[in-house]
Amino acid sequence: MTRHYGLQDLLTLMARLRDPEDGCPWDRKQTWESIVPHTLEEAYEVADCIERGDLDHLKEELGDLLFQVVYYARFGEEEGRFDFNAIIDALTHKLIHRHPHVFPEGHLDSRPGDQASSEAEVKSTWEALKAEERQQKQAATSALDGIPANLPAATRALKLQKRAARVGFDWDEAPRVLDKLEEELAEIREALAQGDQEAVAGEVGDLLFATVNLARHLKVDPEAAIRKTNRKFESRFRYVENCCQQAGTPLTQERQEDPQLRLPLDTLEGYWQEAKRKEGPDEAVS
Repeated sequence: MTRHYGLQDLLTLMARLRDPEDGCPWDRKQTWESIVPHTLEEAYEVADCIERGDLDHLKEELGDLLFQVVYYARFGEEEGRFDFNAIIDALTHKLIHRHPHVFPEGHLDSRPGDQASSEAEVKSTWEALKAEERQQKQAATSALDGIPANLPAATRALKLQKRAARVGFDWDEAPRVLDKLEEELAEIREALAQGDQEAVAGEVGDLLFATVNLARHLKVDPEAAIRKTNRKFESRFRYVENCCQQAGTPLTQERQEDPQLRLPLDTLEGYWQEAKRKEGPDEAVS
């Protein structure tokens, strides 16, 4: 009969892995900082699983992500800072506090009244309570305080724009953002004409930031959108490679570096358009 493990078993496993004498040499040497890249990778693998519709493997990826939390809890316990139960306790208290429409008396046993909150009201309350919590943690000097600097660039740009929008610093409609994109493109052309590479880099950054702003106004998640486009590009490019291979002209770096052997861009573009035609209507958008 197969044994079914629970959360306490997982915590015991982590303690064994970190045991100074009998633990795993790799796990024993890990630190708060060394685990961070693994945490980010596992979070992205969860997102990738969901976006690809691979729910059969989602359980495994969620387990890997949970293991990262267990790791940090173990570090905290070893240093006498906190343990896994403290993490759960802090999280539960925070979520009860942020959902007064569900827990009006401030505890799990309380029940909401007859007045149901709308989604907009709930979101407004959530953001107000988060702002209140930030102020309690530290003296806030800016509406932008508390946004982690090491977030993926597009995600951080989105959060910066949302925070600024809450205090009225925002375009009132998407067409104004499109005008801003045109303005940024013109500034890139001007920087190119001047041969100023540093200015070009700065203007490209402005264009990317404005593109994230457009996505926000159109209610599109920029990180999810670019991940989808990355997958689309990869699929099409692999098709192009396969066509070249079948034609006896494999797409190698050596071939592209030799002008005599280089494949015409028109040929590659033809394969690319063929790949687009073979995609479903939802994929072949661009």
